[in-house]
Amino acid sequence: MIKTLLTILVLAPFLGFLVNGFNFRNTKVVRSGVVGSVAVLSSFLASLALFSHLWNLPEPQRVLKVVFFNWISVDQLIVDFGFTLDPLSLVMVLIITGVGFLIHVFSISYMEEDPRPSKYFSFLNLFIFNMLLLVLGSNLLVMFIGWEGVGLSSYLLIGFWFSDAKKSAAGMKAFIVNRLGDVGLLLGMFLLYNTFNTLDFSLLTQRVSVTESLTWFNPVNLACLFLFLGATGKSAQIPLYVWLPDAMAGPTPVSALIHAATMVTAGIYMIIRMNGVFIVAPNIMMLIAVVGAFTALGAATIALVQTDIKKILAYSTISQLGYMFLAVGTGAFLPAMFHLITHAFFKALLFLGAGSIIHSLKGEQNIKKMGGLKAKMPITYFTFLMGWLAIIGAPFFSGFFSKDEVLWYSYASEYGHPLLWVVGVVTAGCTAFYMTRLVALVFWGTNRNSDLNIKESSLPMTFPLLVLSVLSVFSGVIGLPHWLGNPPNFLEIWLKPLILQVQVIDSLILELSLMGISVSLTAIMSVLAYTFYVRSPEKREIFSGYFRGFYRCLYSKYYLDDFYENKIVQPIIYLGKNLWIHIDIKSIDKVTYRVTHFIRSCACALKSIQDGNMQNYAMYMGLGLGLIISYVLTSHIVFLFFIAVVFLCLVISSFLLKGK
Repeated sequence: MIKTLLTILVLAPFLGFLVNGFNFRNTKVVRSGVVGSVAVLSSFLASLALFSHLWNLPEPQRVLKVVFFNWISVDQLIVDFGFTLDPLSLVMVLIITGVGFLIHVFSISYMEEDPRPSKYFSFLNLFIFNMLLLVLGSNLLVMFIGWEGVGLSSYLLIGFWFSDAKKSAAGMKAFIVNRLGDVGLLLGMFLLYNTFNTLDFSLLTQRVSVTESLTWFNPVNLACLFLFLGATGKSAQIPLYVWLPDAMAGPTPVSALIHAATMVTAGIYMIIRMNGVFIVAPNIMMLIAVVGAFTALGAATIALVQTDIKKILAYSTISQLGYMFLAVGTGAFLPAMFHLITHAFFKALLFLGAGSIIHSLKGEQNIKKMGGLKAKMPITYFTFLMGWLAIIGAPFFSGFFSKDEVLWYSYASEYGHPLLWVVGVVTAGCTAFYMTRLVALVFWGTNRNSDLNIKESSLPMTFPLLVLSVLSVFSGVIGLPHWLGNPPNFLEIWLKPLILQVQVIDSLILELSLMGISVSLTAIMSVLAYTFYVRSPEKREIFSGYFRGFYRCLYSKYYLDDFYENKIVQPIIYLGKNLWIHIDIKSIDKVTYRVTHFIRSCACALKSIQDGNMQNYAMYMGLGLGLIISYVLTSHIVFLFFIAVVFLCLVISSFLLKGK
């Protein structure tokens, strides 16, 4: 039964991919959308059945392994193609299929005017299939198949409108940057296998020794460092985050699926899955925390000045992913998973809300050309408001519980540090400011869009928004903190056997005090943004006049993209062109052309001897006989000399005949 449900879970999206793929010329969006949506819905129902089965099992038995076949068996390398269904992978499966289904339904209306809906839905189904492989794989190699599969699928979806050169380039950029990270992932896999003779997740955790990670350059530390490099590519952290903002070139539902709920969290999932390995590499843990903290702050500050609604949410995603890396780096694996879950809901809601706005405004994405949409799009406004309150961490919304749990661990964990907490709190303040600015410019104030016939989106678009808004508000109940009177923490109970717990400072007063600072700063920055963009815009102009240089720096994204383009990309292109000209064209091509020209000339000369003249043929036979006799009766040197003379005479005579 379990094997059957797992097969349905994984293969249903793949079947949808095949059906829509073979009918790629179909232009009926409803037919393609229904096929794609039903495929993902089937997976979601199968995951619910599996959840029910696991929930009814005793805690020690909530790990189900299914081996389909032996994949690789070479010397000591034995890899089975199998899945591991446990509480951790099941949480990811529920998010992937549940949120994925809502995004498929939303896409039916969003893509109604696109001429290639079947291709679009086939690519979405392919992405879901590969993401399921990634999270269900029982070892690193099976996970790597899904890891590369989502990379391919994201390339196809981000560059879906490939007739636009910029959109096509965005897909290529995402693909290449992710491949750079994948080099690190492969090196980490090689090191782990070389050290422990296995790639199985459970066996790796069992075989890791605490004493092996005391120095920087031991195999475990290096392996964790390389795996983290792979995670920075997939989950968009410094220095490989530059692909994600450009990835907004794809359809907005793609952004909601890939960059909110699934692919970008793959790096976080990998580290949480291997928490037993990373926990014995404290140096790498600290590096992860520092990179996560500064990525969160850097992306949040860039989002302060962006005007494209999708770009703002893109940098917000990078920032929230930074929070998750800050959490895993400080040993807060459970809070990181908690924030991954809540973020999947409220960020998917915000992206789909942005899609609803863009669809109603016929493609407009500049928030300075919006405004006053509160009355015209009430459902979108209400649901977007719920997502806004969740992401800024308004008290008792889902983001409040998960974000403050991350901040508390960044301060109080044995792997934490007060400076990490400071960076996290400042990031929370920036998040409150730019998200309030976004809501103010889009929904409040007066309408600045020339289109006066703006209407609310249709039911297939508003229904997913309503469902996600409920999840954004109430999903925090699965991980309620102890200071509320020690309520049951369902997420902790569910994941406890798989996630290691680290020591934290036991001080309720300190925890509540730090939380109060975070909430207060969030409230202050929200009020400040409301004042600047709604009540008194003139104060914003006065204030911004003092920070023109800093504004330009933020608007230019700290010039990191320019640095990559001017110092890395263009020099590589210049070097490649020069190598092509001087080595390929002027050397290799010239030599091959001359050799082929010589052979062709010889062939043209020699073919003239086949002229049909019987007297000439008799002469050639005589020469051949002479060659045989000379070979038998003379030395090899004389024979070779004779051949050369004969060949030269033939060539000269053929040229003379050709001249006549």
